[in-house]
Amino acid sequence: MKHIILIGFMGSGKTRVGRRLARHLELPFIDMDEQIVERAKMPVTEIFEKYGEAHFRELETKVLEELLDIKEQMVISAGGGVAVQKANQEYLKETIVVYLQATVATLVKRLSGDATRPILSGGNLKEKIMALKEERDPIYEQVSNIAINTSNMGVLEIVTRLSKEIAKYEEGT
Repeated sequence: MKHIILIGFMGSGKTRVGRRLARHLELPFIDMDEQIVERAKMPVTEIFEKYGEAHFRELETKVLEELLDIKEQMVISAGGGVAVQKANQEYLKETIVVYLQATVATLVKRLSGDATRPILSGGNLKEKIMALKEERDPIYEQVSNIAINTSNMGVLEIVTRLSKEIAKYEEGT
């Protein structure tokens, strides 16, 4: 069975939905950012400050490679930039990729006051989100097998819909 990887913009619900989906499907759950923080022994913001974004992206790729080597199926919450990296796009082809979409307004609401997202720090939050979404959304769409807009749905509703979509996808492959 293929791993289920949730991708999407920061604040789209990857971790929250991923935990619930894993519980619902009775699968282990892994958050890639948590794995990186554990290995680096420092928060993501500190990794960015001390070593820069390029180093963080290298850590993401390494964690993704290691997770995909695990044979037991699991639900994985990927960081917002994982799918943007070319090398990772090849790895994602080995999985079921679920793209959690959200509107700019929803993301602004969810991310306002969140200081743990170094790529969004400083400047106008809405403008930063819009610029990053313009760059990332086409890539998310290209690499995903399933997409769902999380803007006006509760976690339970999302999990129920995703479970059905994943089952349909697995039947068709």
